[in-house]
Amino acid sequence: ARSGTFDENNSLLKLGRVRISLSPNPFENSTSFKQELHLNDGYITISGAKNKHTTQVKLWVDIFHPVVHVEMNSSLPVVATATYESWRHQDRLLKGKENNQNSYKWAPQGEVKTVADEIAFQQNAVQFYHQNKPFTVFDVTVKQQGMEAVKAQLFNPLKNLVFGGRMFGKNFVSAGNTQGKYVDTEYKGWSLKSKSAAKNHKLNVVLHTQYTPSADDWKSGVQQAAVQAGESQKQTAKKTQQWWNEYWKRSFIYIKTGSPTSDSTAWQVGRNYQLMRYMLGCNISGTYPTKFNGGLFTYDPSFTDSTQKFTPDFRNWGGGTHTAQNQRLVYWPMLKSGDFDLMKPQFEFYRGILKNAELRSEFYWNHKGASFT
Repeated sequence: ARSGTFDENNSLLKLGRVRISLSPNPFENSTSFKQELHLNDGYITISGAKNKHTTQVKLWVDIFHPVVHVEMNSSLPVVATATYESWRHQDRLLKGKENNQNSYKWAPQGEVKTVADEIAFQQNAVQFYHQNKPFTVFDVTVKQQGMEAVKAQLFNPLKNLVFGGRMFGKNFVSAGNTQGKYVDTEYKGWSLKSKSAAKNHKLNVVLHTQYTPSADDWKSGVQQAAVQAGESQKQTAKKTQQWWNEYWKRSFIYIKTGSPTSDSTAWQVGRNYQLMRYMLGCNISGTYPTKFNGGLFTYDPSFTDSTQKFTPDFRNWGGGTHTAQNQRLVYWPMLKSGDFDLMKPQFEFYRGILKNAELRSEFYWNHKGASFT
């Protein structure tokens, strides 16, 4: 997931899913298996041991650049396969409650669909992007609100928006397609495979968002981002860890740290405070505010409601709907915790739509001011 990836319907689309597999599988029938979020340093490890074969997969995200790093280290040589999986390999019609994920909600204007992404192998990498079509829910809204006379002056956050990324790794090559069904959603996969078995493998997923009418411009941008990611990995790893170390010094709640037990309400209060701040910290560089209903971290909706057999893109009050009465609950406490840098996207959100709010006041009521609906 990434902040600001709004499609034509104002749905906040996930960028996809990546599945990693190692062969021989070091985690199958392992004598020890552990998944751990290392909060203080801001990374995840998945580790296991089977006889004398030990393996660790480390997952971390660069705080300062939109890059996901996966580092695989094994005591014995293994072949690594990484598959980019997408449920948007074809157009998808949205019906009924599924439109809660966009700005149409209960009043769709005819047929509403999520338009397919462009996904392809590119020089032993997988490249994927979504390019918004010229006609969006912005055009529908302007007409519905009777503001077509000032349409050319309005800020349009969906026009010319292109977002996606590229998955690649040293000594990885294209390895064909897969398909399947995960939870409730069918998907298609594009696989990369290591040229040979090795004890160490590295994989990068570089994300890139750009306003441009040209897909070629976006492709040049993601290519440049990919080159930079490879050149600065060691340096940014250290800086990212330092940022998380400093982040936890600002505000924390430690209760009964010597006896962490799930049946201790007091201990859970401290743990949950840390986990909530971790979710907030993950959007430090976001172009849009952290959404009040899950931030970047949502999951397949049927785990919440078994009748909602929708894609991972779904969320109630989705997309660009940043309802003020809910957003305040995310951002007001940051004054107390000292997370002023995390508040910037919330202020920028209002500054970005200020012109629209001023035009609304002037057009409807013929006076100066700013009306935020």
